[in-house]
Amino acid sequence: MDLGLTDRVYVLTGASRGLGYATAQCLVADGARVVLSARDADAVAAAAQALGGPERAVGLTADLADPETPGRLVAAAREHFGRLDGALISVGGPPAGKAASVTDEQWRHSFETVFLGTVRAVRTVADALPEGGAIGLVLSTSARGPVPGLGISNGLRPGLVGVAKDVADDYGPRGVRVVGLLPGRILTDRNRELFAATGDPERARAEAEASIPLRRIGDPAEFGRVAAFVLSPAASYLTGLTVPVDGGALRGL
Repeated sequence: MDLGLTDRVYVLTGASRGLGYATAQCLVADGARVVLSARDADAVAAAAQALGGPERAVGLTADLADPETPGRLVAAAREHFGRLDGALISVGGPPAGKAASVTDEQWRHSFETVFLGTVRAVRTVADALPEGGAIGLVLSTSARGPVPGLGISNGLRPGLVGVAKDVADDYGPRGVRVVGLLPGRILTDRNRELFAATGDPERARAEAEASIPLRRIGDPAEFGRVAAFVLSPAASYLTGLTVPVDGGALRGL
C-alpha cells in the first residue's frame, strides 16, 4: 500500500528514542521528512543524523513544558522543509507510584508536562495544519483501564483522550484529523525501567507477557508502523478515536 507520505513533513516530540523515534523511522522509510524534538541535545542530534541528516530529518532541543516549544517546532518544519502536514506528540511517562501516595509536586509537574504540554502542542499544531493534516497523540492503555502502580498516568491519560476527541470535533470541518494511540507493553526504555523497578525484571516481563493474548512484548517498530499509517493520507477517514497497540491486552470491546 502506498501511504502517500512522500515529501510530507511531520514534527515528532520526545522522538530521540522509543516510540517517537520508531515512528520517525517508519515515516522516513516511506518518503516523509521529519523534525524531531527531545530534551537531550546530543540524543536528538544523533537521531536526526541516523534518519538521514538534513535532507530527511532535523533535530531540535526542546521541552514540551516550555510554552514556546510548539511554535518553535512549527517554525522549524516550515523553515527547513517548507511545509507541515502533521505531528506525533509524545512526552515521557510520569513518575510511577500509586495515586494516593505520589506527592502534590509530582502531580503538578506531571500536569504541566504530560497534560498541559500536550494540550498546548495539539492546539498550536492543529492551527498550523492545512486540510489533510493529522495529529497523533501517544497516550497509554491506562486511558482505558488503570495500570497498577501508575497512578499519575491513570489520572491524566483519560483526560487527554477527552481533549483529543474535543479537538477532533473542532478541527474536523477543516479536514484536520486527531487520533489517540494507546501503546501497551512495548519494549522501550520506559518499560525496561518499570520491569527493573520490581526487583525481578525477568519475572515481571514474564508476568506481563502472560497477560497479553499474543504472549509477547511489542517491538517499537510495531507501534511505529501503526502511527505512521494513522498520520498518513491513507487513514484519511480516521479521526476522534483511540487506537490500542497492545497485543490484545485491553479487554474492553
